[in-house]
Amino acid sequence: MTNHLKQFIDENLPKIEAELYDLVERIKAPQSLKDSMLYSLKAGGKRIRPLFVVAVCDLFHNKQQEALSVGAAVEMVHTYSLIHDDLPSMDDDDMRRGKPTNHVVYGEALATLAGDALNTLSFGVLARLENVEPQKKVELINLLSVASGAEGMVGGQVLDIDGESRSLNLPELEHVHINKTGAILRFSIESGAVLSDATKEERAALVEYAHHIGLAFQIQDDILDIVGTSEELGKTAGKDVQSDKSTYPALLTLEGANAKLEEHYDFALSALTKIEKNTSLLEEFASYIVKRNN
Repeated sequence: MTNHLKQFIDENLPKIEAELYDLVERIKAPQSLKDSMLYSLKAGGKRIRPLFVVAVCDLFHNKQQEALSVGAAVEMVHTYSLIHDDLPSMDDDDMRRGKPTNHVVYGEALATLAGDALNTLSFGVLARLENVEPQKKVELINLLSVASGAEGMVGGQVLDIDGESRSLNLPELEHVHINKTGAILRFSIESGAVLSDATKEERAALVEYAHHIGLAFQIQDDILDIVGTSEELGKTAGKDVQSDKSTYPALLTLEGANAKLEEHYDFALSALTKIEKNTSLLEEFASYIVKRNN
């Protein structure tokens, strides 16, 4: 990680964490539900998605508070998806980010409801944004609905489950991950463009960047499942291999998956050249994603 990127993360991560926890603490809800929600939110994580919202706003010299709130909203959606992914009816995992998963601590019913609560709260956060024009709020709510629902993440999860019973080819696997992983990353980046009044051309370039970053992120996840340890990953390593799941290394070999990772990284950087601004921070984020070890 470069010093520039580390400085950006060190400056903004505490603000994102504070916003995230404060938004949950303020709601009127049963304490057991809030405890379960906060348990998964406080389990750690890189906060890549909210950091992308802030980074895109930073690209346009837009440091408004609303970027933190939008970032918190997308992290709530991401966290809810992880809680549900870990349930016995889904991936049936008992460790997430080095800690027992939510349902192991709070039981399946409360864990499921905590995920539901985080999901619905995220849309309320967007609806209540201050100093954001009503049409922008509606656009953000619509974008998050598409990215997180049947047309995005949830649809991708269904395709992923369907693919467990057969071997997927490369276009099918990419389609799964464009939706399952990439859609929420795209929202994170595109929402920053919406908040910052980016031009049509700038927004298109950022969406192109997001597309390739989303695929690169998943390819690196698949690679780390093979070369990483459970301690490094904070979750069960080697699970994809054990379950004979369709992954990039399984389809392309580990060497081929690394080549595909570099290809999407190069495409992401190429997209940024279409923006006549200093995109060094987004370039560094791309490098961080492809070189991370957890």
